[in-house]
Amino acid sequence: MDISVWLVVAAVALLLVAGVAAVLLVRVIRARKLLVDAGIPLRNKALVWASIIYTVSPVDLLPDPVYLDDVGFLLLALRSLHSAARAAGVGRSRASATRRQPGGNLSASGSN
Repeated sequence: MDISVWLVVAAVALLLVAGVAAVLLVRVIRARKLLVDAGIPLRNKALVWASIIYTVSPVDLLPDPVYLDDVGFLLLALRSLHSAARAAGVGRSRASATRRQPGGNLSASGSN
């Protein structure tokens, strides 16, 4: 295989990893709101913080160029946090409140 083929393969792999990292970053930022909420059990919050500490710590199960263990722990912690939030009913009050309200200010728009 030519060197240009390997460069294309490496570029595609790098873009895929960057995409996964971006999605994971967005999920972590959204999960920060759930960490503040009082309805979430402490063990789920502690699991998220433990996975973040594990991710930045130099001690790993797999060598550092392979981030599968770090990503796996983060995904496990985020999944448990979101399932605990769903079980506690966090986020449902906003969604149900917007569904009950009629859309727009219809009485003011047609009366003038």
